[in-house]
Amino acid sequence: MHIKGSTFLVTGGASGLGLATVNRLIAHCGNVIVADMQQGELPSEAVYIRTSVTSPDEVQAAVDLAFSRFGGLHGAVNCAGIGNVVKTVSKKKFGALDAARQIIEVNLISTYNVISIASTPMAKQEPNADGERGVFINTASVAAYDGKVGQAPYSASKGGVASMTLPLAREMAQYGFRVMAIAPGAFETPMVARLPGKASEELVQTIPFPPRMGKPTEFAQLVQDIIENTYLNGE
Repeated sequence: MHIKGSTFLVTGGASGLGLATVNRLIAHCGNVIVADMQQGELPSEAVYIRTSVTSPDEVQAAVDLAFSRFGGLHGAVNCAGIGNVVKTVSKKKFGALDAARQIIEVNLISTYNVISIASTPMAKQEPNADGERGVFINTASVAAYDGKVGQAPYSASKGGVASMTLPLAREMAQYGFRVMAIAPGAFETPMVARLPGKASEELVQTIPFPPRMGKPTEFAQLVQDIIENTYLNGE
């Protein structure tokens, strides 16, 4: 799929990995709808709509905006997420459960929600020369495979994102859709910056090479590669 002239929905696109993705898609002449709770400092070409990804109605409004503004939708990049540290032994009654439920709802259920809502009208579009109608790129995490203390709900949510990739790709193939997930390690994002104490420094110490955090632009470069390489699917 060519980015130029195609339209993409980026959730969580106002900061971090999402913002880097938005910038890269626009730099390659793509149309971008940014669905986020805050607008931030977006490029002027991006079209922003305030969206809580946990709300089906608000996600539907973002998808509808893509069709009304640009005449279609060719991909969704799910970057919206939260990553609070949760101690399972909680001082508050049901405190851990409430925090875990929020993380799983935002990171996992909302990712599935965006795909389900967006894919319905996308399936009615004419396919391109390769028979492709769209691509869905989701954000998992290294925590899906190597979670740290306090990451149990976060790891579970990102593990869910990773594990639903293949069955979704198999199901969506009949419509000409591809489904991929990226599992980034420690990246320079506002979420990582909010980690308590020296947690971010400890993360860097576990990285063999290069001994640094990833840059959001590197995540965005992989998003571009996935979009443009039609043979990448289900991984």
